[in-house]
Amino acid sequence: MKVLRYLARNPVSLVGVLILLAFVLIAIFAPLLAPPQSFQLSPYDTPRAGFLATPMPPSSDAIFGTTQGQYDIFYGVVWGTRTAFKIGLGVVAISVLVGTAIGAVAAYYGGLVEDVLMRIVDVFMAVPFLIAAMVLTALLGKGIWPITIALTTFGWMSYARIVRSEILRIREMDYIHAARAYGASDLRLIVLHILPNAMFPVLVLATMATGSMVLSASALSFLGVGTEEGYADWGQFIAYSRNWIVGQPGNPFQFWYTLAFPGAAVFLFVLSWNLVGDALRDMLDPRHSH
Repeated sequence: MKVLRYLARNPVSLVGVLILLAFVLIAIFAPLLAPPQSFQLSPYDTPRAGFLATPMPPSSDAIFGTTQGQYDIFYGVVWGTRTAFKIGLGVVAISVLVGTAIGAVAAYYGGLVEDVLMRIVDVFMAVPFLIAAMVLTALLGKGIWPITIALTTFGWMSYARIVRSEILRIREMDYIHAARAYGASDLRLIVLHILPNAMFPVLVLATMATGSMVLSASALSFLGVGTEEGYADWGQFIAYSRNWIVGQPGNPFQFWYTLAFPGAAVFLFVLSWNLVGDALRDMLDPRHSH
């Protein structure tokens, strides 16, 4: 009920939730919205209507039109939604686990352990994120897993720092001292008493990071080191529009559809996660309550 009351008072947050729900439904019903062809090895292989270089405008056969190489944009946008959820949620889930574990150990034990772990965090944070991810993806090869590994490798540090700062605050509270006095082990204290109370800021950060990780994955695909050729991935489809953003002389928007549909998908997906993250922060953090 608290959530519904909040959304009723904040229409912008409600819009974010509705957009995100729409993407969830598109991902769930992708096989019905854009049925895979029998000859496809994987449903993520975008069907093509030929090999002509020039994109074709929206028609009854391809309602969003086709890219260069005649890949179906509608199919790519629909199945690209599943790709976006796979990458976004996968990267964030692994990053949260790694960052939380390192931050919790550093904060709880302090001293030399904390110094070593936090200097490792500082080293990783000093590396330019997108460049490092691009280099690692290029080394690992194209595909969803190399992208996920690369983005996770350079995306866990913020969680470690937030968890550390929260635990440093929580571990000095009276109920922690009481639990320790009763003989609770370190593992029990961290897992049952400290971490659950330190996870609210992590949840907000993770929600907002989901969209930005999809944006980073799209950037990798746009730069040519992301997914394989023809894979249903928004970044890949934006890359196909690169040569057609400016149309013919006298008709600059001739190929508008090559960029508009995959670009709108990325924009709305990232926007929805940011709006939902804002809503979560307002609801979970008493300092932001209205």
